[in-house]
Amino acid sequence: MVQTAKELIRQRGYHATSFADVLQASGASRGSVYFHFPGGKTQLAIEAAQAHAAEQIGIIDRAADQATDTRRLIECYVDMGRDGMIAGDYGRGCGVAPLVTEGATQESAEMAEAGRRAFAEMTDRLAFHFVAFGMGSGDAQVLADAVIAGVQGAMITSRALRSPAPYESVRAALVSHAAAVSPGNADRADG
Repeated sequence: MVQTAKELIRQRGYHATSFADVLQASGASRGSVYFHFPGGKTQLAIEAAQAHAAEQIGIIDRAADQATDTRRLIECYVDMGRDGMIAGDYGRGCGVAPLVTEGATQESAEMAEAGRRAFAEMTDRLAFHFVAFGMGSGDAQVLADAVIAGVQGAMITSRALRSPAPYESVRAALVSHAAAVSPGNADRADG
């Protein structure tokens, strides 16, 4: 149910995803929802966001495994996002952002905290890999923040425009910045 909720929230958002939708798409029984998620829709959405963050950390790790430096890590990660958007026919969003934009109200401080924690985990994992490639921790954190923010923005505009162009623009800008702040990358900024 968590994976189904994650996918539905990525496509529709938090408010447009109901328990009934999750039950129908997952084939789970109504009683199982209330047994596994006594905290209701809020708990299901939080667990879905946690699953999305864990999936993104796995993607970051795979990109790092394929990379030889900070610049290549950024290229791999942004390309994976772009390729996922294209494969999903521009219908996929972020599994965490709806908690922040739709659910993080006074009624759910838990959702706000889950969104903050998920983005922090993704950013911290990128920064960890940037440091492993030789970047200073301060620069690594700033670049990781920019990568996550850039990919989030590219996701939204790519979906709206039904074009991969926003990912390409973000990729170019982030790689250029990485070349300027990464040891050993400046001489490879052009290619």
